[in-house]
Amino acid sequence: MDGDYEHSDRSAEWFAWRNHFLALLDRLPVPIAVCRADGEITVANPAMAAEWGTAPGRLRGRSLLDLFVPQDSTQLRRLTDALRLGRRSRYAVEVCWPAGREGVQRAGDLLVDLVGEASPTAYPMLLAVLRVRADAPPPAPQPAVGVSGVEARILALAAGGATTAAIGKEVGLTVDGVNYHLTRLTRRWRVPNRTALVAKAYVLGVLAPDRWPPAPQAARGG
Repeated sequence: MDGDYEHSDRSAEWFAWRNHFLALLDRLPVPIAVCRADGEITVANPAMAAEWGTAPGRLRGRSLLDLFVPQDSTQLRRLTDALRLGRRSRYAVEVCWPAGREGVQRAGDLLVDLVGEASPTAYPMLLAVLRVRADAPPPAPQPAVGVSGVEARILALAAGGATTAAIGKEVGLTVDGVNYHLTRLTRRWRVPNRTALVAKAYVLGVLAPDRWPPAPQAARGG
């Protein structure tokens, strides 16, 4: 019985850590993806999805090599060798990609770290961080949907991790007032929860993808 309780405690701790990690990824303005050893994306944050003008969930199951074009095959071979040998260094791969729905050509580096435990039958996971070159043209901005100034501020505060009470204090609304706006947006955008709502706000261009703390892209009409 003690072993069952210990296993349950470990499982609960793992799920709590995983949820905290995913929530942190959602809030980071840097494009990040977690992938299997073959490059298949299991998790992508809103900043990574914004490079493709889509939602994070739509990148799940796609391959990094389908999204990004390596510019130097030797860099890719070094990463492949590292996976095979279990080396734990960071590997940079120069890549280019057509960003956003307009397909604006961008260039930068994928910084790949091997994470998790390897075994004789399984490779570790990959943490891929995209570093966009400073001289790369920005992706074409997507037309933002119409939200009020108050709604844009509420979304920015929610993206920064503020509680409902803190959001209300900042924008001059009651908790019920904040929940009204969040529920209204959730229904309008057909998303299941606040995390998905924040991700959708980035994809739709309501929130600026390169700002921290999060901020509205621009002033919105009512």
